[in-house]
Amino acid sequence: MIERDLEKFARAESIDTGKPISLARSLDIPRAVANFRFFATAILHTESEAHITDNVAFNYTLRQPRGIAGLISPWNLPLYLLSWKIAPAIAVGNTAIAKPSEFNADDRLHALRIAREAGLPNGVLNIVHGMGPNVGSAITAHPKINTISFTGAPPQDAKSPKRARRCSKRCRSSSGARIQTSFSPMPISTPRSPAVCVYHSQTRDRCACAGRVCLSSDRLYKDFVERFIEKTAQLCLGDPLDEKTEQGAIVNKAQLEKVKFLR
Repeated sequence: MIERDLEKFARAESIDTGKPISLARSLDIPRAVANFRFFATAILHTESEAHITDNVAFNYTLRQPRGIAGLISPWNLPLYLLSWKIAPAIAVGNTAIAKPSEFNADDRLHALRIAREAGLPNGVLNIVHGMGPNVGSAITAHPKINTISFTGAPPQDAKSPKRARRCSKRCRSSSGARIQTSFSPMPISTPRSPAVCVYHSQTRDRCACAGRVCLSSDRLYKDFVERFIEKTAQLCLGDPLDEKTEQGAIVNKAQLEKVKFLR
């Protein structure tokens, strides 16, 4: 059903984030579809563990749902990263309370409508909206939510694991530290043309996604940077909903100021 409504999702993704609609259509939404397909088939192939101890004991492993999963996702890849959390959570029998970024909400609401249309029982997938310090904090601290998956910026990310530990929760945390620091060098060890290397490894990541992808490198050699500048100068900037646009808009003013500061 996501595939059926791909154009509607792609448009919402472009409006929400400022990324070119061509990228949302060809990459973000199809990957969300792939996530659901992967986990839907993964649960058909289960594994059991059993051990006999000195012929007097039989030990075996039970795999059971954890219960309620709190899923907090960022604004840079809204539906794709949220589907990466929702799909495995509900596939193995959990219910999910998902909080997308407050900067984008349109296609997540449509995803909830599709979940209902597909027959998902009420209460299995819940999407709540609000600011991280309020809604996100409530999710990580709630005593009935025993599993937390958090992807976001370092200041909020640092608090989530601490709250989870205090409440004896299982927590998976992924931080976007590379946005603020220079921890991502990019070694070049390829016989291919540096210009080709520039385009495939950096131009698309940094510009098509407006620099908001964790795999974008921060530390580049001078000659590489010169080629990078030359290549990016040729990109078509414009309205994210224009099919010709290769670099769209920054998601909000706060992120724009951060980009200016990092320069």
